[in-house]
Amino acid sequence: MPSPQLPLSRRGFITTATAAAATLALTSTPASAQQTQHPCPTRPFGRYGSPSARLTPQTLYVDTAGQGDFTSVRAAVTAATGAGWTLILAPGTYRETVAVDATRTGMTWIGASRNPRDVVVVYDNAAGTPKPGGGTHGTTGSATTTVQAAGFTARWITFANDWLRADHPDITGTQAVAIKVQGDRSAFHHCRFLGHQDTLYADSSNLAAFARQYFTDCYVEGDVDFVFGRATAVFERCHFRTLDRTDLAGAPYGFVFAPSTAGANPRGYLVSCSRVSSQAPDAYYKLARPWVPSSDTTARPMLTVRETHLGTGIDAVAPYTNMSDSFPWQSQRFAEYRNSGPGAVISVPENRPQLTSVQAESATRAAYLGDWEPEGC
Repeated sequence: MPSPQLPLSRRGFITTATAAAATLALTSTPASAQQTQHPCPTRPFGRYGSPSARLTPQTLYVDTAGQGDFTSVRAAVTAATGAGWTLILAPGTYRETVAVDATRTGMTWIGASRNPRDVVVVYDNAAGTPKPGGGTHGTTGSATTTVQAAGFTARWITFANDWLRADHPDITGTQAVAIKVQGDRSAFHHCRFLGHQDTLYADSSNLAAFARQYFTDCYVEGDVDFVFGRATAVFERCHFRTLDRTDLAGAPYGFVFAPSTAGANPRGYLVSCSRVSSQAPDAYYKLARPWVPSSDTTARPMLTVRETHLGTGIDAVAPYTNMSDSFPWQSQRFAEYRNSGPGAVISVPENRPQLTSVQAESATRAAYLGDWEPEGC
């Protein structure tokens, strides 16, 4: 999505290979993407069976060391035609791009070790990265993982994009998406999303599609607009981490949320019982700014943050700002309710719109997700 050109932060990925698996290390960051070798090399899929003891006929096993049905996630997805497949991913670093198209409904990915640090799906395209056939990828094309199908579920997996601005000073399109989610009824449990700009693209397939998405006990980090898009998305018990930007002279370093909710959609982003922390100096991040795309100038971005701890990194005096002065944030649907922490202090009330207790009754997971109750809720 559009943004001023910001230099790379000090964060970097280092990838090394071993005989059994690859190791992905994230240097000098609060949440390491370090991936370990198989906890038990003879049982890389743990409690989830194996190709010789398949849990169901529609269960496929993926292992970079060759003990599964496939060594890449992409190959497994290609083989899983139709609905209802489950992919069990052994610990490893899967350096590839993966797309789950709209025909592969009801697909589930499970990290076999039940630790998201062990299973990492990562690639390094940016919006401005040249494509082999000409042109560039664009923001959508930069995504490491793309999910278009309805009913997708992921558990205990890290989705990452380790493209670095400093390594590509000639590229101006610095958006680098870890995952783009467009499908309705998409759920992510205990997952991590790592990147810099545009890390998590919670979107829909078109303006008329109000895709519902649910994120619980997840970790998301980045710097510029790193949770963005037009989905109806609920984030519960999630941790959002803003990265340091020592290459910049002053604030703001970036923005946590940039929703682009369609004007006809009564539900945008809901953040509940979560927290926002920061590696950056105090007040160097904005909580949000509205994204009104040129393709949908009728968008009315919507974000509600409730009962969430906002750390010192958030500018408490002016937590919201404009992406374009033609669409001021005050005209959008931004609100808070009973937040805590130094970044939630209300010193300028007009800059911190608050829900009433009556309004808060409809700002709930059930109201946002409607007739869909994700498994485990």
